[in-house]
Amino acid sequence: MRHRMIKLRCFFMAITAMYGSFFLLPAKASCLPLENSGVPPLSQPVEKNYQGISVQTSDLDDGVTGVVGKVYINASPRNVWAAITDYNNQKNFVPKLIDSGLISDNGSEQVMFEKGRTGVMFFKKTVFIKLSLRGDYLQHLSFRQVEGDFKVYEGDWLLERAVDGKGTLLTFKAKIKPDFFAPAMFVRKVQESDLPMVLDAMKKRAESAEMTLRLARASNTKQATNSSDICPVAD
Repeated sequence: MRHRMIKLRCFFMAITAMYGSFFLLPAKASCLPLENSGVPPLSQPVEKNYQGISVQTSDLDDGVTGVVGKVYINASPRNVWAAITDYNNQKNFVPKLIDSGLISDNGSEQVMFEKGRTGVMFFKKTVFIKLSLRGDYLQHLSFRQVEGDFKVYEGDWLLERAVDGKGTLLTFKAKIKPDFFAPAMFVRKVQESDLPMVLDAMKKRAESAEMTLRLARASNTKQATNSSDICPVAD
């Protein structure tokens, strides 16, 4: 019991350190206007950038958190699609993912699972989720939870050709509500921390595949050129 009280005390100390005295104010104080505070209201989206990766979070109705993340990837949509659908290997290149894999594929719907670590500060948890996925090849992939640790977990991966005509703009959009106690501000904080790592992992995976393909093509072109330079010798 004493050990549990110590953990709870540390937990609330961490909350206070991160969010100041918000939890110590009287109930009516949380309704004060924020016009001069510089802090956006919870209903207003908050956007942050992480080395070229943008993440925007917002509070939606019924305790649902909205999140949108975008990243430019110097690779074709084909290689980006290969990265986001490589369910059996995502555990090997996506941070905090413990296990993942494809469960079934009937041609129009896929079912996959993920198990990973999530949280910030003292708020840590291992979560499991089973997703149903449908989409249009090289354009978008929709997902929704069919089993797992969330009341709401649904969204889309969107792929668009970048304006430079070379790369791909990858967008992740989701609505999230855990099926366990987690204040909305923590859910937003977790998304702002974890999603950039996921997008960066997809970027590195796709760009690595693109580079391998380009090197292979360059090598084949060089071999073909060298072969054409060899003239037959007359007897």
